[in-house]
Amino acid sequence: MSATLNRLGLPREVYKGAASTLCAGCGHNSITNHLVKALFELGVEPSRLVKMSGIGCSSKTPAYFVSQSHGFNGVHGRMPALATGANLAHRGLVVIGISGDGDSIAIGLGQYLHLMRRNVDCTYVIEDNGIYGLTKGQFSATADIGSVQKRGQINTYLPIDPCQVALAVGCSFVARSFSGDGKQLVPLLKAAIAHRGTAVLDVISPCVAFNDHDGSTKSYAYVKEHEEQIQDLSFIPYFEEIQVDYEPGTTADVRLHDGSHLVLHKLGPEHDPTDRMGAMRLIEQSRQQGQLLTGLLYIDEEMEDFASREHLPQQPLRDLDEAALRPSREQFERLMAEFA
Repeated sequence: MSATLNRLGLPREVYKGAASTLCAGCGHNSITNHLVKALFELGVEPSRLVKMSGIGCSSKTPAYFVSQSHGFNGVHGRMPALATGANLAHRGLVVIGISGDGDSIAIGLGQYLHLMRRNVDCTYVIEDNGIYGLTKGQFSATADIGSVQKRGQINTYLPIDPCQVALAVGCSFVARSFSGDGKQLVPLLKAAIAHRGTAVLDVISPCVAFNDHDGSTKSYAYVKEHEEQIQDLSFIPYFEEIQVDYEPGTTADVRLHDGSHLVLHKLGPEHDPTDRMGAMRLIEQSRQQGQLLTGLLYIDEEMEDFASREHLPQQPLRDLDEAALRPSREQFERLMAEFA
């Protein structure tokens, strides 16, 4: 392996897609670049990747990374149903859903809730800019109260926080980041993709056309001034186990499988990402203090994913023939005997 090839022997170019048609400087373009980096470094097989999206500027993103993969652009707010179907039809696929704050937290809120409740195995990225960029900048349901539109209108409605909602329904991986912080976002993406279950990443992604001005709470300037990171993040892919042992408050240098090095910093007891109620309190406290809390908020590695809970076979459902799907005469007779 060389520095230009990943564990599959593929160059980074394989993980790129079409040229972006989004506005120059759009935070969504940065997220695309971070996805390319994360998928390349993880060594995800392009033919096993499925990209799902709904409607909005965010839903263009799947066209801009990993061209040699599968993808489906569905209707507004219904991407979670598509992701669920793909995961259940073939458990071996890597499913990434790209959505927006309008697509997920407004028209798609019901589907968003049930995807997390079922713990469907997929990575759910919300490109969150607080407005409807595709329809010229109206406030979305994640816009902070008191935030000001480009034309001067003030939002008077309380926001729906995607991470608080995810924690409330028991999502097994919840994180928040900023599109301009690749150092934090890339490890979060890698950890989310490796997680077995629903991994939600709410990524604040400024809209340079309609929501990057004074008065916006999702502008580049506001996020940089108010961001509060709760940990120093890194992620080691577990192709083969790498063990490290170092004390809280200290730093360790770890050599990875591809020859690169990763510097880990172990936090003390400031935040326990396995404490769901603690994460909810932390979000609310940060809101009251005017901070944007980023990092890994919560993770539950013990929760079964939906396919495992429903005892679905490892073999893709599409590959099961009639004999495998139909009960035998003996099985049918045993079933009928239960009702006698």
